[in-house]
This record gives sequence, structure tokens and C-alpha cells, in this order.
Amino acid sequence: MCEEHQAGVGRRAVFLTGAAAAVTLGSVSFASAAEGRSRTRTVRGTLEPGAPDFVYVPVEVPHGVREIRVAYTYDRPQVPAGTAGNALDIGVFDERGTGLGGEGFRGWSGGARTEFFLRADEATPGYLPGPVRAGTWHIALGPYTVAPQGLSYEITVTLTFGEQSRTPRPVYPPERAKGRGRDWYRGDCHLHSWHSDGRRTPEEIAALARAAGLDFVNSSDHNTHSAHAHWAEAAGDDLLVLLGEEVTTRNGHVVALGTDPGTFVDWRYRARDNRFGRFARQIRRAGGLVVPAHPHAACIGCNWKFGFGEADAVEVWNGPWTPDDEVALADWDGTLVASVRDGRDWIPAMGSSDAHRDPDTVGLPQTVVLADDLSRRAVLDGIRAGRCYVAESAAVSLALSASGPRGEHAGIGERLRVADDSPVTVRVEVTGAPGCTVRLVTDQGVLHTSAPLPASGEGAVEWRTTPAYAAYVRAEVRHAAVAGPLPGSLAAFTNPVFLGRR
Repeated sequence: MCEEHQAGVGRRAVFLTGAAAAVTLGSVSFASAAEGRSRTRTVRGTLEPGAPDFVYVPVEVPHGVREIRVAYTYDRPQVPAGTAGNALDIGVFDERGTGLGGEGFRGWSGGARTEFFLRADEATPGYLPGPVRAGTWHIALGPYTVAPQGLSYEITVTLTFGEQSRTPRPVYPPERAKGRGRDWYRGDCHLHSWHSDGRRTPEEIAALARAAGLDFVNSSDHNTHSAHAHWAEAAGDDLLVLLGEEVTTRNGHVVALGTDPGTFVDWRYRARDNRFGRFARQIRRAGGLVVPAHPHAACIGCNWKFGFGEADAVEVWNGPWTPDDEVALADWDGTLVASVRDGRDWIPAMGSSDAHRDPDTVGLPQTVVLADDLSRRAVLDGIRAGRCYVAESAAVSLALSASGPRGEHAGIGERLRVADDSPVTVRVEVTGAPGCTVRLVTDQGVLHTSAPLPASGEGAVEWRTTPAYAAYVRAEVRHAAVAGPLPGSLAAFTNPVFLGRR
């Protein structure tokens, strides 16, 4: 074993690379070895406060390597209350380079693992199996937060020499499951497996999804698509598995929803780099939807700062209902008002569990989509059109419609095209929400609140208005309030029905 020390990152950085702030350090070299033999190198270094977003450690891989194995550690000194401690993510790029959006990506585990390996036939979850070719590989370090004392790290790289195995051809889940024709289908589009920082296998997630009454799920591991080839056995006639990624940048997270199998979306940029539009377009070219996730979450780097100009939908409700979801709901409602004012397209809302591990509940909440079939294309079309509502479980069902004086009718995500002075009847039907109240929300705010629903949890509410008075109407089903004037948590909410001809 050989040891090398790397200079601290700061003025001693070698050069800048990529879109986000990044540096590349001096390379780690290996001599060749006989088949079956291993060579190990250990490097140490220190990252100072204010370190760049990404630090690349080049590794010179000679010919004849069959496996690369990397382990790392870093110190975690005590810090004052309110000060971020050390957190260091890790991943790897192969000899094709670290270029933004390039082909060199071979895996990312963030801070979920302390070691990983890659070889032709197998790799640690989060990483992609494939040939280990000679050339300059790069270990990617992502200093998520750095303590005032700095972050000291140690990386151990082991190369094992020998003949490489054959790389298996990936098998992906089918894009259609056995549906019920045009119907309401329930799904959870933001889930994490052990291919990122989750603790569940795809098979375990699928079992929980079925138990929660879901018809579809979306694979959305952080910054890697390695899980895509591991969902085929978990899918079936009763469960549609969409493929995607949670693109976890330093300025917010976005779910790439329902992309083509094997699609990798880069995350190494900030809002100020003006790169997000490029990757949003990549998601759409791959057949997917761009969905900003938990836009008002309080965790470092989670708050959405890219704007919503590229969004196809927005994740308003993330996991159990919390104050940041309430803010996200109000913020989204503001975008509806803006769309009416400016005469532009509106952004549908959805909700997902963001479940990682026990006790996280798969399907809390779930997006319920009116789709022509249980297929990738039909489900995405329904979400894109806003023909969906969000519910806390499969026990809750919600219907919203508006009708005009001559039999005109519109449902969730649609427009009732009647004159501004036409009388409009809005009707809401609810099941599975005992004790909850129904609120009707318009561009003026909450204009109607029902009495609590009976113990059966079923009820219907009717309200009359005109397009001149309400440009849109959407429904919320709320639990009883527990803290003064604050509204109770959501049991369900809908996308709007727009009123009027424009």
C-alpha cells in the first residue's frame, strides 16, 4: 500500500472545471500487476470552509484491471449549535471524463455509503457495472457542508487485476401494465431505494406500493439511474414502474419523472450557472416530466431557486403534511393567479411520499391521475394536463366538477367555457375523510368551507358562482385544526377547474 497527501483545496487548487465551482487535484497512479493481484493507494487531504461544490481526484488506471474499489472516511468535529458540520458525498467518473452531462458518469452514492466497487458484471447499488478501461478515472467528492475547522478526508483506492467478465444487458420494466381503461390511477412518483440513500430494495418498495393501493411508482434515486435495470422483476401487470431520477443540485431538487430507461441527468450546477434549462430539456427529450420537488423544504440545498419556467408540474405535498408544504401550496396557488392574470399556461400540482426507509410510508401522499390507460405515456399525459388530485391514502377519494346553465361540464384540470356572467355550479364529492371539512379555493382565496363530514367520511358539497367572481376553483379536504387559527393538515386537494372562456 502506498500513501499520498493532497494539498488543501483553496489557492492550491490545480484548475477549475465544469459548471459549478470545482477543482481537480493531482492524480493517483498505479503500476500494473499480475492477474489476481491487487494494488492499493491511499490519499489524504483537507477541504477548507468555502470549498468548491465538487473536487475531483484523478486515478490513473492501467490496462488489465477487472475491479475498482473505493473506500473513504472524513472527520466530523464538534461544531457550535446552528453551524453545519462536515458532510462529504462521493461518486466516480470513468476515463470518458467529468464533462457536464457527458458519458463518463459511473455512479454516485452521496453520503449514503463509505465504500463502493465497480466491475464489468456487477457494481455497488448507485453505481453502473461495465468495462473497467484504462485511462484517467475521477473520484468525485462533493463537500455538502464543511465545518469551520475544515474537512479532512482519506480515500483508499484498490485495483484488482485480471480478466473482465461480460457486462449483462440491462432489462427494464415494461411501459404498460394491465389497467382499467380510462380511469383514476394512484401513484407515488418520488421514492428512494438502496441505490441512493434509501434502505429498501425495489422489490420491497413494490410490495409496499401494492399494499398502499398504488397502480404506479416512479424510481427517483438521487443523482443516479443505476436502479433502472433492477425494477423489472418488481413490476407486473398490477404495478406500472416509471423510471427517473431525483436531480439533487445545490439550489434545489427536481424529479425527472418517467424518462427513457437509462437516462442520466446531471446535477452539478447552481441556479447562477444558467444550466438548468439544458437539463430540463434533456428530461423532456427523454419523454419525462420536469417536477421541482419539495420547493420550500428547509434542508440545505433543498429550497428551489431555479424558478418554474421549465416545470411541467410541481411537488406541492411531500411526505407527511408539514409547514413547508403549507407554504408550497400557497406559493403554487399564487402561480395559478399569475397564469390567469397573464393568460399563460398553468403548472399542475402533485404530491409524493419521498419515502426512504422505515417508518416512511409509501403512498403518503399519492397522486391520483385520470389516464386513458395504465401506461407510461397515458399517466404522464394526465399529470401534464393537470387531470389529477393528491390524497393522503387510497382510502380518500375526491371528485370536483363545474357545470354551466346549458349542460356544459368540466372536471379537474379542465376549463368550463361559459360567459363571465353565467351561473356555475361547483360540486365536490368526498369519501374516506371522516370529520374533515371541504374548502373551495379561488383566485380570491377560500370562499366556502363546509361543515365537518360525518363519521362515514362521505359527503357532497355544492357551491354557486360565476366566472366573473372566480377565475378558477379548486378543492381542499382538511383535517380538524389543532393550533389556533391555522388550518388543519390536508387529507386531499385537487388541481383547479378554470372558469370562463379565456
